[in-house]
Amino acid sequence: MVSKAIQLVFLLCTLALFPDVVFGDPPYKICSTSSSYVDGSSFENNLMNLLSTLSSNASISKFYNTSYGVAPDRVYGLYMCLDYAANDSCRKCITAIAEVIFKLCPQAKEAVMWEETCQLRYSNNNFMGTLNVTGNIGLDNKLNISEPQKFESAVNKTLSNLTKVASSDDSPNMYATGEVPYQDKTIFALVQCTRDLTALDCSKCLQSAMTDIPDCCYASIGGRVLSRSCYLRYEFYDFYHGATGPTDSPTGKDEGKNNSSRIWMIIGIVVVVGLAMVFLAFGLYLVRRKRNRQSKNGIDNSRINLGSLRVATNNFSELNKLGQGGFGPVYKGELSDGLEVAIKRLSACSEQGSEEFINEVLLIMQLQHKNLVKLLGFCVDGEEKLLVYEFLPNGSLDGVLFDPKQRARLDWSRRLDIINGIARGILYLHEDSRPKIIHRDLKASNVLLDYDMNPKISDFGMARIFGGNEGEANTATIVGTFGYMAPEYAMEGLYSIKSDVFGFGILLLEIITGKRNAGFYHSKDTPNLLSYAWHLWNEGKGLELIDPLLSESCPRNEFLRHMHIGLLCVQEDAYDRPTMSSVVLMLKNESATIGQPERPPFSVGRFNANDQHSEQCSINFLTVSDILPQ
Repeated sequence: MVSKAIQLVFLLCTLALFPDVVFGDPPYKICSTSSSYVDGSSFENNLMNLLSTLSSNASISKFYNTSYGVAPDRVYGLYMCLDYAANDSCRKCITAIAEVIFKLCPQAKEAVMWEETCQLRYSNNNFMGTLNVTGNIGLDNKLNISEPQKFESAVNKTLSNLTKVASSDDSPNMYATGEVPYQDKTIFALVQCTRDLTALDCSKCLQSAMTDIPDCCYASIGGRVLSRSCYLRYEFYDFYHGATGPTDSPTGKDEGKNNSSRIWMIIGIVVVVGLAMVFLAFGLYLVRRKRNRQSKNGIDNSRINLGSLRVATNNFSELNKLGQGGFGPVYKGELSDGLEVAIKRLSACSEQGSEEFINEVLLIMQLQHKNLVKLLGFCVDGEEKLLVYEFLPNGSLDGVLFDPKQRARLDWSRRLDIINGIARGILYLHEDSRPKIIHRDLKASNVLLDYDMNPKISDFGMARIFGGNEGEANTATIVGTFGYMAPEYAMEGLYSIKSDVFGFGILLLEIITGKRNAGFYHSKDTPNLLSYAWHLWNEGKGLELIDPLLSESCPRNEFLRHMHIGLLCVQEDAYDRPTMSSVVLMLKNESATIGQPERPPFSVGRFNANDQHSEQCSINFLTVSDILPQ
């Protein structure tokens, strides 16, 4: 590790000697990470069509905006070529962006990208006519100038005058260029706004871009600011008429000063980086020695000592207790740095040894997804085994969903967000995590809600790891929760990703109806929610299951569609159930084709709804066993 760090520092030293080389080439990009689409989804298809439309129009117009598709997968987009670019150059520029944007911003639902003479932007939200000055990118010419304050004043005056021209009613293209003498040179400047803006917003955008110049380009002989809604640039050469800039230091009276400045700058960089290399190597050595001393089994700083957890929970006070399960009690705690956490104190009868427990914890800690509860740390001290999770203030989904008063907080839109979040979390476990994870205990009590009611899947005690191309496994120890277990698991001990799909289907039906599957009883022929949902669906009366609290916020067709997807997920034959990637696509794409479900299992009372709950010890570090099947 130290050797690699030293190599990296030497590389930085080398690059520091060639500042012009490390100056990045376009395209420049901003890719949103707040939302993403699934490969093969309707959103991706709409985006591909949108980019094709933008590229085809670029040969006839310098600006074009449009949208493609229908909500919620509609995509909005526009491009802008700098007005001095020829039509053919504009087409080539936009085509180049369209060809790389999928690679540079994979699965991003919102992105903007700039090439030398054009920019392209798309989003799942309608941004047309809306000013946006966030995330501006400033780029400076690496050559410096003497008297930077005087030069900046001249640049600001030039750009201010051009802003007035571009944002005036006499400028239909919202574009302006100008040349201003400066000492023995000439400043060439350009400003341009996207034409969907009003004249006032164009002026605001350019003024905002000008405020970015001191941060990016102070003392530079040229610079540009890339904004979502506008663009500005200034240089000492006529770039908008095809001239190319100097590749060496400036000529004339500033040359000697700049060369001297650069030499001292290089000497300073070499000295500083050299010292940094020494300290870094020594620091890495100390860290490595400390890690080796603390952990012979790969344990890192995620291990928390028992004393700290006793202090955090006021010695596991009953007042701090959040709940009790088959795995043991859960306490709210506050660590020394003020972080609120949930601490699970596992049952002493767990059959796992300390080494097995630690290895499993370290694996679970690698799972990173916004819809999975974060495992922050753990403790092993004698018979004590504890897990430290992020604290989620709204508790479990079942505590809200099945409480008549709390359920009113979940309108239809909120419930759809919860369903979609759970689906994305399971999809991550099945297809995106390495290795593949089967949760095996999806239920409302194992979904927690954060401050904004976003869902996070928890409780990986029954989770199983699949390696390579393994697709199915068998167990003789069947533990789980009544009402959520797939039939092949309950009867034969077989489990696969389709077992989780079954549990998700039950959970989806519970969320949209506000009724618990296991506790629901309608008649002898329909003893649970699943059987009753199938009965109503088969008779065309599915709307009778709408939660009365959703009467104003739930579109009837959307309810029936989600009921349809839920029933498709709980098919008796695992082969007939969709994968989670298909489920995510069906949930997001209203036009996706959905097959017809067959009669689900347990619809004729195969399980007795009056079975008594039994609490079992954990067979691994976090198992919750509510009821064993008969």
